[in-house]
This record gives sequence, structure tokens and C-alpha cells, in this order.
Amino acid sequence: MELPQKRKRISHELTNSQPSNREATPSTSTNVPAGAAGGFVEGSIVRISMHNFLTYDHSEVFPGPKLNMIVGANGTGKSSIVCAICLGLAGKTAVLGRGDKVGLYVKRGCNKGSVEIELFRPSGNLIITREIQVENNQSSWMLNKKHSSQKAVEEAVKELHIQVGNLCQFLPQEKVGEFAKMSKIELLEATEKSVGPPEMYEFHCELKTFRSKERDLENVCKEKANFLEKAKQRNERNKLDVERYYMKKRHLDRIQMLEKKKPWVEYETTRKELEAVKKDREEMKRKLKSLKEAQEPLVRKIRSVESQLQPIEQQMREKTTSIREVSQKCKQKHDQLELRSKEVDDIRQDLSLKQTEEVDRQKRIGHTQLMIRDLQKELQNMNSMEDVTPQIEAVNAELRTIQEEKAKMEGESLDLRRDKDEAYGEFIRLQNRLRSLEDMMKVKEEMLRRRFRDTYTALTLHMWLRNNRERFEGNVHEPMMLVINVRDTRHAKYIESHIPLNDLRAFVFQRQQDMEKFMEEVRDSQKLRVNSVIAPTESCSNRPPSRPLETLKHYGFFSYLRELFDAPEEVMSYLCHQYKVNDVPVGTEKTKNMIEKVIKEVQLRMIYTAEEKYTVKKSFYSNNVVSSNSALRPSQFLTTAVDADERRHLEEQMRAAERQVQRIDERMAAIREQQARLERRDNELRAKKKKLSEQKGKKRQLEQKISTKQDSLRQMEQSEINLQTIEEETNAKIAAVNNKKVAIMQEYLSHMQMKARLSMEKVYLALQSAGLSAEKTKLETDCRDGSSELKRAEVAYTKLDQIKNNLLNTCKTLMRRASEICNMIPGETAVPEELHAAFSQLPDTLDEIDAMLNEEKTRAECFTGLSDAVVEEYNRREQEIQNMEKELDDKTNDLTTYRRNIAEAKERWLNPLKLLVDQINERFSDFFRSMQCAGEVDLHSENEEEYDKYGIRIQVKFRSNAQMHELTPHHQSGGERSVSTMLYLMALQELNRCPFRVVDEINQGMDPVNERRVFDIVVRSACGVNTSQYFFITPKLLQNLQYAEQMTILCVHNGPHMLQPNKWREKAFLRRARCRHVS
Repeated sequence: MELPQKRKRISHELTNSQPSNREATPSTSTNVPAGAAGGFVEGSIVRISMHNFLTYDHSEVFPGPKLNMIVGANGTGKSSIVCAICLGLAGKTAVLGRGDKVGLYVKRGCNKGSVEIELFRPSGNLIITREIQVENNQSSWMLNKKHSSQKAVEEAVKELHIQVGNLCQFLPQEKVGEFAKMSKIELLEATEKSVGPPEMYEFHCELKTFRSKERDLENVCKEKANFLEKAKQRNERNKLDVERYYMKKRHLDRIQMLEKKKPWVEYETTRKELEAVKKDREEMKRKLKSLKEAQEPLVRKIRSVESQLQPIEQQMREKTTSIREVSQKCKQKHDQLELRSKEVDDIRQDLSLKQTEEVDRQKRIGHTQLMIRDLQKELQNMNSMEDVTPQIEAVNAELRTIQEEKAKMEGESLDLRRDKDEAYGEFIRLQNRLRSLEDMMKVKEEMLRRRFRDTYTALTLHMWLRNNRERFEGNVHEPMMLVINVRDTRHAKYIESHIPLNDLRAFVFQRQQDMEKFMEEVRDSQKLRVNSVIAPTESCSNRPPSRPLETLKHYGFFSYLRELFDAPEEVMSYLCHQYKVNDVPVGTEKTKNMIEKVIKEVQLRMIYTAEEKYTVKKSFYSNNVVSSNSALRPSQFLTTAVDADERRHLEEQMRAAERQVQRIDERMAAIREQQARLERRDNELRAKKKKLSEQKGKKRQLEQKISTKQDSLRQMEQSEINLQTIEEETNAKIAAVNNKKVAIMQEYLSHMQMKARLSMEKVYLALQSAGLSAEKTKLETDCRDGSSELKRAEVAYTKLDQIKNNLLNTCKTLMRRASEICNMIPGETAVPEELHAAFSQLPDTLDEIDAMLNEEKTRAECFTGLSDAVVEEYNRREQEIQNMEKELDDKTNDLTTYRRNIAEAKERWLNPLKLLVDQINERFSDFFRSMQCAGEVDLHSENEEEYDKYGIRIQVKFRSNAQMHELTPHHQSGGERSVSTMLYLMALQELNRCPFRVVDEINQGMDPVNERRVFDIVVRSACGVNTSQYFFITPKLLQNLQYAEQMTILCVHNGPHMLQPNKWREKAFLRRARCRHVS
């Protein structure tokens, strides 16, 4: 926002060592300000010119060659000079930590702005000009008033050893805290670049590269050596297989030759056997012919005897048939006799059963009479007992009462069970809803775990705190990002932009002593980097805004930040106290469109539009209003919202539902106990009723039993059996059956006589047949003797003929097979000449050949699992082993070379580095010792060979009773970190290789004592003989400080209430200052 009161002006130096008014020349080489050649080092800044840049319309700054103190009130534009140096020397906007776009550094309302830096060079000053265009966010560059590229500018700046991205050289206001956050490794690299020789950082990078390649080569050599050893071992194992393969091949060759000779031996043996068989066949043919002629007379006699024997054999067959028929008839009569005998036995058995039945009847009658007498006696005793009917009626009445009570209780139990089901269902519904809210909380915890591991680890300790509440006096809250619930996730970006990330992940405590206990555990014991804050003693959560929201709505504001989210009482109180969330309004696009009017009229320090954050500052001296804006980034942590009120309400409802279920369970248990008591009484009454009923019904049962037994007795007496009549009937039946048996026996004897006569006739015929059969047998025996010899001769002849044919076929087959095996021409029958020599060394008989063949095959079969591939693999691997040994030798030589190079590079780098660190440590320790404190700087490395792990460690002690602690973003206070950072930079000052160093408002967190001590050290170090240019920016200075003649004081006057430049009188100002000093 452009202010009309500002005009072009030139800044002035307040020092006796330089002229009071200087103009920079636009030329490139010879025109150097007076005295510059004697004080400026190469690359120092001679002049800074700004046009439409941040708070300036136009301004030129002429710094001195040593310490430059840039002093001015807040908002006047001191940091704008720092931004001009950075951007004018091709630095990145990220170095400044402000806006990320270069167009944001152009003064509001202007389309373009420019920065011009003039750097000292003995051969002629270098002028760098950068013009910034707002519209396309682009820059144009010039070197010595000639158009150039950004890369050319960067190269020119690099040649002068200027590193605006190095915090050891260039430390803007927003990056002061980043210095302490630098790791030891980053600090070493920054120090090397800043004060080390030009080649030191290159040697370090070269060492890291060599070491990386050395590790790679070591791994390659190790892998190749292991692979080579395994390959040799495998080949050594396969060597035996190769030898076995060749042994097997020799056996297979001999088997092949044996199999070639065997058909020829078989053929020759078979041919000789065929000649012998032919001779035996001709002799057997002649013998067969003579036997056939001698056999004819005996055959004719045998045929004559057979004609006489046939009629006799026919008669014998007829007799046999007749005898079989008569025998069948005899068997039938015998079966009839046995059937009649069985019938007599059945009649006698029936009589025995009747006799037994009568005896049993008499016994049952006596037993029944005895039972009747006993029952009658028991009935007489029952008549003397009293009537139990009234007792039964009383028991029935009490049972009805119990049934009514049980039905009533069952109804109540059903109602209670229904109420319990409803209450339990409501409990489950509430539990599921609460679980869904807890799942959303787990999502937020997982996000915390991924981004802030230490805070998440400490959260588990907070769970322990939650379970040990009695050990702490006040409330302890989890990190804010977990307990803050944004009502509308679209507004989460405002909350995250307003609350720093360090506070979002901070635990919130109500009491100081609780936080100390917690931090002692997590920070000192667990070594975790955790943030914590304390809520104000007096609650600020309900603090009203400075003005009602209704007065701001016409500007487009719709809410204050506090109304956009919910948080616990202590968290909200802290945020209202620390970040004024109750007084920061949030607007819309309407607000953005009228932002200049809003800034001027509303006069709030911070406001939000739809997509931007505006910070408004007002100079205490000039009342000049300066605003800056930045784009809002999308929310990362607060997009998941958990309604705390709903969660508390759900927990209360769940407890109420649980209590209701418990009350119902207690009432149901009482009902069950009462039901059990009624059930026991019911069982007792039913047992008593049963006993009385049994007593009442026993008399009637006795009368019925007596009547039944008397009826049964009468029936038994009426069923008497007459045994005498039954015996007479049985004897008559037996006599009739015996008469039938006599008739059957007579017929049986007649059939037996007929069978005997037929058998005698058959015997006579058998004797005649035996005589003829004997004569026939004798003739057949004589004939058989001759016929047997004839048959044997026929069989022998047939066999010899078959053998001859088989042997002939076998000879042909063997000849053909032998020719095929030996690859002979068809029709050739002689063994080839080339095989004679081989065959002569082999056995000549089949048995010997078979024995040798079996032996060779057995030996060959012993060599299992072998193939041509084994030999090929062995030969191939032998070649690979040779190639691999050569490669391993080459890699080993390369590794030796790298190790030699590393040793040389290490010596070139490490020794100067140790000397450099010792020098820094000496100055750093001296500075701290002068402040009655202690500090050390050392070169730290866990492994000397890991060059990428080397780093510079800073250890400080600010109290005599404390121990040395490493400088970290968490252990020391902000002021202690500022002092340590400043003294380290001053320790680098005399060693400095960079032409200038910039430190912006580093003294803001220091107490007055430390600030005065640090100022003295800065003046002594920066104004020394061999030091480079130093820029020290501060909004205020303590009184009665010690100044040096070599210092340059640059007072920044910028704002509507400042003195006009044309009215400024330097001599009058100095005169008044001297007068005040004297007085």
C-alpha cells in the first residue's frame, strides 16, 4: 500500500571514518568510493539501491567496509534491506522465509520494482540489477548495465564466494531459529562453504563420492569373490562327475561293440545247431516208417473182442436201471414208517401237556386264595383311618394362590426383559456412535504419528498420565491438533495458518509443576523432542473481542476465529491469550476486494480473507501502517473433526443406559429369587397333595383288587380238565396208527426181495464182461507197446521238423540283425574288415559275451545322473571362472586405487578441517569465557570412514552448576540460542572467506547483560584488521555501548512522521548527540 508521504531519499552513514554523503557510480571498473580500496574486501557491498521495493519508493544505502549497524524502528524497512541483498544477489525467496513469490516483494500498488547491488572488485566494481515484474512473477537481470541471465549472475556471485543461502553467512530474521535446528552435518557443510578454503568443500564432496564408490566396489568385490568361490566349489564337485562321465562312455563303447559281435556269434552257433537237427530229422523219418508196418495184425484182433463185449455191457446197464427203481420204492416205504412213528410221539406229547396244565391250575388257585385273604385283612385296617378330603381342599386353595402370584411375577419379568432389551439396544447404538468418533480420533493420531513421531511416542506416556490422574494437580491435554475440533472443515485452513505448527503439536498443562514432571520424563529420560505450553492462570477462553462482530459484517467478515472451532477450556484460554483468536476476524472475497479500506478503517493487527492472511503493523515512531499478505495453504491436520460436546453427551447417555440396565438386572434377580421360593413351596404342596390323594384312593384300590382276584379264582375253578377221558382217547389214536405201520412194512419187504434177485443177475453178466475185458486188455497192451514207440517216433519227428524250421528262421533273423547293427550292405554276409580287429579282442562264446555285457552294463548303470549337459556345464563354468577371476582382479585394483585416492583426499581435507575447527573452537570458547560461560566446538563423527556423517557439534553452558549440552532447538531457551548463534558467527568472522555476513535482529531474545556482552564481541571481531564486511540489523540498542571508529551506523528513517530528507542536518544531529553525552 503506497503512502503519499514517502519520497525518494538517500540513506546516510553516521561515522567519522567515511564521508557523510556519497553517490555510487554506475560505471563498472574504476570509480570506487573514497577509501574503499583500503577497507573493502573483494565481494563486499558498496551500494544498495531499491526502487518500489517493499516499504521503499526509492532508497540508496552506502554500507561501510566493516561493521554496519542498521538501526530503525519496527516497520521502517530494516529487513527490506536484507531482502534486497538476498534477492539482488540471485538468492531464493525461501531463504527469507517470507512470501514464496518474488512478485510479493514489489511495493503494493506498483507493477514492478527493482534492486541494484554494487559489489567491490579490485579490477572494477560489479553492478547487479534485478527488475521484478508483478504480473508474471518474473525477473530480468543486468550485469554492469548489460542484460544478462540469472545463471550468469549466479556464476558471478559464486566467483566472489557469496552464499546467501548459507545460514553461516546470511541469517535473515525469519531464519534465526533455523540455525539452531541445523544438524551437525548441515552446520559442517555451511561452515566449509563459508570460511574454509575453496577446495575444502570440494574435497569433502569428493571424499563422500569416493567413499560411496568404495562401498559399491567393496560390495561388488565381495559379491564376485563369493560367486567365484561358489562357482569353483560347484566345478570341483562337477569335476568328479565329468571323470565319471568319461568312464561311463568307455563302458558304453565296449557295450556297443559287444552288442555288435553278439549277433554274429549267435548266428554261427545257430547255424551249426541247424545242421545237426537236419541229420537227426532224416534218421527219425526212416524209423517211423518201419514201426507203422509192424502194428497192423494186433489191431484186427482187438476189434473182434470189442464186438462180443458190447451186448453184455448193454444188459448190465438195463439191470442197473431196474435195481435203481426198486431201491427208490423201498426208500419211500421206509419214510412212511418213520412218519407214523412221529405221529405216535405227537399224540403222547399232547397228553403230557394236558397233565402239566392241570397241575399248574391247582397251584394258581391256592395262590389266589391266599392273596384274597391278605387284601381283605388290609381293607379292614383302612376302615379305621380318618377322612383326608378337607386337607386336600386346603392344599388346592394354597396352590391356586401360588399360581396367581407366579403369573403376576412372570408378567412383570417379561416387562423388565423388554425394558432391558430396549435399554441395551440404546446402549449399543450409543457405543457404536462413540466408536465412530473414536475412529475419527485415531485418524488424527495416525496423522500425528506420520508427521511428528516423537510427539506421538509421548502421547503414549500421556495415556499413562490419564490413568494416573491423582498424581497431578491440574488438567493435562493431548496435543492441540487432537483436541481442536473445527466446526466446519472448510475453515480448518484459518486455524492452521494462525496457530504455529509447534503449538499445534504441543501438550497443554494447567499447572507448571505438572508440565515439569511430564517434560522431565519425555525430554530428559526418553530423549523425545516434544513441545508443551501452560494455560494462563486466569481463564481467557470467554474474553470478548475488541469490537462486536456486527460492526465488521459490512466489510464481509462473518466470524471470529474462536467461533470456528471447539477446544477444552485450558486450550481455548491459551489460544485466546497467546494468539488472540477471540479478536481475529475471518472474511470473504468481499473483504479481499476492499482490503485497503479494511486495513485503514478496521485497524486490526491480523485479518483473514477467503484465501489470504493479512498482517498489519503500525510503526511506533511514524504511525506508518505496513501490511503483508500470504496465501493460505490447504489444511493438513484439522480436516477431521470430532464434536467434543457430542462425545461428552454420548458418554453421559451411555452411563445412564448402563445404570438403567443395572437397575433392571437387580429387579429381575429379586423376581427370580421370589419365583424360586414360590416354586419350592409349590413343589412341597404338590407332594403333600399327592400323598393325601394316594391315601384316599388306596381303600378303593384294595376293594377293586379283591373283586378282581375273586373273579379270576372263579374262572380257574370252572376250567377243570378230565384227565381220564383224555388218556382213553390218546390210546385209541395210537392203536390206529400202529395198524397202518404193519401194512407199510409188508410192502417194504416185497420190494427188498425183488432188489436182491436183480442184483444176482447183474453179477453173472459182470463175470462174462470181465473175461472178455481181460482178453481185450492183453491185446491192447501188446498193441500199445508198439503204438507208444510209434507215437514217440512221430512226436520226435514233428519236434525235429519244427526245430529245423525255427532254427532256419532264427539264422535268417540273426544274419539280418547282424548286418543292420554293423551297417553292412544288404546281401553282404561276411564280417567287415574294420570290425575283425575289435572282435578279436572280445570273447568268442555267447556265455562269455553275455557275462562281459552284463558286467559292462552294471558298471555303466553305476554312473547315474550323468549327461552331456554336465560336461558342457563344467567347461562353460571353467571359462566363466577364468573371466570372473580377471574381473575380480580388475575390480580389486580399482578398489585399491580408490582407497589410495581416499587416503590422499582425506589427508588434504581432514587436516585443514581439524585446524579450522580448532581455530573456530578457540575463538568460540574465548567469547563464551569472556561472558563467564562455557562453549566448545568440535568435529564429530561416529565412524571416521563415513565422511557423509561428519559434522560440527556446538556445546554450550550458561550456568556454572550446569553441564555442557549440545545446542538444539529444544534444550536451550530462545535467548541462549541467539547468543550461541551470534558467537559462532563471530568466531567465523576473522576466518571468513565470504566477503560479507548479514545477521537480522538476532538480539531480540537476549537479556540486557548478554546483549551488551555480545555487542562488545561483535564490535571487537567485526572491526578487526583482517575481517570482512558485517551487517548487524536491530530495532533497538542499549545505552552506553562501546563503539569503534571502523563502525558504520545506518539509521533507517522511513514513514509519514519522519523528518524530511531535505531537512536532515547531520552536523546538527552529531552536535546534539555530543552535548547529551557530555551532560
